[in-house]
Amino acid sequence: MKPPSFDYSKPDTVDEALNLLDTEKSNARILAGGQSLAAMLNMRLVQPTVLIDISDLSELKTITIQNQTIQVGAAITQAELLAWDQLHQQPLLEKVLPWVGHYQTRQRGTICGSIAHSDPSSELPLALAVLEGSILARSKNGSRKIKTTEFQIGPMQTSLKDNEMITAVHIPIAATDSAFGFKEVGPRRGDFAITAVAAAGTKDGVLLGVAGVADVPTTKHFSHKETQEPNELLNAFAWELEGSDDVHATAKYRRNLVRHLGKDVINEVLNAVS
Repeated sequence: MKPPSFDYSKPDTVDEALNLLDTEKSNARILAGGQSLAAMLNMRLVQPTVLIDISDLSELKTITIQNQTIQVGAAITQAELLAWDQLHQQPLLEKVLPWVGHYQTRQRGTICGSIAHSDPSSELPLALAVLEGSILARSKNGSRKIKTTEFQIGPMQTSLKDNEMITAVHIPIAATDSAFGFKEVGPRRGDFAITAVAAAGTKDGVLLGVAGVADVPTTKHFSHKETQEPNELLNAFAWELEGSDDVHATAKYRRNLVRHLGKDVINEVLNAVS
């Protein structure tokens, strides 16, 4: 199957893109890397009348550090961030990015595009949730920062308005006393995870996040005392996520992955800080 016909626009500035988006609203789709969008177009899961290509906008092709926060522009690819010489300032991204898609797709797929696609099994929305990052959304009328917990509201659903697009994602730099863990199980490396688990450890405990089970990445805080015997809490967390059966795995299997991968990443974090 191929997509229905649509118009294609490649604006020269972000303002031009936003003006067009404000005019077309839900009839438009933003194109950056296209690794998710192209497949959805071919399957006619989305049928826009116009694509707005922002992939070459210089304003969106930057990675900067401001106020202890990494700001990744909407046209930055996953490969570009992975190769960034300051990536060590956020170790969880170093752990997660090699698991995002395949080498070929990372050359085109963007960080913000993966966040905007909001697949429940995607690694980058999970990492952003655990790191308590935020999304910068802009429209013709201004900009707003959206907390991760308020951005992804369901499977492939976000709180973006029809006339807004993501222009950057903000990711906190790791504190010197923090540690991170990540593991996933999928059909094969590079595919979306059946279940992925990430953790960030600080002096206050461990924040554990799970993707691939609930409709959105979900986090739970464990105190340092609770991390010493986490089995009961991990079991309760696994049931809270209310996973379901699908063609990839059963809900029971996903709950078992939460228990086992969760314990592994908690131990990974504790070993790193000990």
